[in-house]
Amino acid sequence: MSSEALKRATTLEDVARVAGVSRATVSRVINGVRNVDPAIQDAVRQAISRTGYVPNSAARSLVTRRTGALALVISGSDAPETPDHHVGGEIFADPFFGRVVSGVFTGLRPLDLHPVLMLADSAEARDKALTYLRQGNADGAMVVSTHSRDPLPAQLLAAGIPTVLFGRPPTPLSLSCVDLDNREGGRIAADHLHARGRHRVAAISGPLGVRAARDRLSGFREAMADHGIHQLPHVEGDFTREDGERAMASLLRRYPDLDGVFAANDLMAQGALAVLAEHRRRVPEDIAVIGFDDSSAATAGRPHLTTVRQPVEEMAAEMTRVLLDHLARPGRAATTVLFEPTLIERQSA
Repeated sequence: MSSEALKRATTLEDVARVAGVSRATVSRVINGVRNVDPAIQDAVRQAISRTGYVPNSAARSLVTRRTGALALVISGSDAPETPDHHVGGEIFADPFFGRVVSGVFTGLRPLDLHPVLMLADSAEARDKALTYLRQGNADGAMVVSTHSRDPLPAQLLAAGIPTVLFGRPPTPLSLSCVDLDNREGGRIAADHLHARGRHRVAAISGPLGVRAARDRLSGFREAMADHGIHQLPHVEGDFTREDGERAMASLLRRYPDLDGVFAANDLMAQGALAVLAEHRRRVPEDIAVIGFDDSSAATAGRPHLTTVRQPVEEMAAEMTRVLLDHLARPGRAATTVLFEPTLIERQSA
């Protein structure tokens, strides 16, 4: 471009001239119209970079009725916040949520879209999130709900806000979701313990009000029953390391001859390992331990955990793609995308 052109604000016409396409094509690429040839999209993006063109987001939102922002809402807990119980801090102590955020950012970064992270961990916070979305401050919502009685998904549906859930809701809702086959994950853990010759096994489940926790325990029990093991003790936890410690201590008191344990996430499995070390129980020689998620907690201690992998980052990125598809095709039917779990074998089992 000439020096004279660079002295004035770069326009769509400048970008179109550099890209060798029409002004209308440049506008379609900038506004996210999906039926533009990928090679043309690349040419336009390169031209934008060369010219230094900055889209007028205010004008673009008037045309598209889009804000360019998507809300990522962590919702569901009504636990009181006290000096000893900071809800937000407790949530983000679990590596699962950081992986969700990472996956969403990865999915949106190439599209020049911006995630707005919201914590809806009380009735008041949910009301604020719902008002924010009703006012059109974001184009849609991706919701990670941490409790089965969370009212927010149904409220978003009633408000007509495009929404995608991480995990299937406990009761049927006409909302798209991305989930893991958690029942199969429990079966994988049971099959692995049985293949290692473990027959006196127990489970540390997540809170059974959460569908994923119920499905993991059900799959584990079903597979163990298939192997002829019908008496299967279990203790319910809340997906924290402390609950894993408490549950493992309880199981050892009642069933000192255990030789295998399945924990419904890696943090609880980590807690179980700590208690087993205190009781001088060797892992995996005396008792094998399997976790769930394949999070950073799986390799944070010794021995490293054998675990059922949940591809959280890929699932979160898929959540963004499903939401963008809903925005591009208003009125499309709700859909469920189901990911398959895999076993990651390490030293603990």
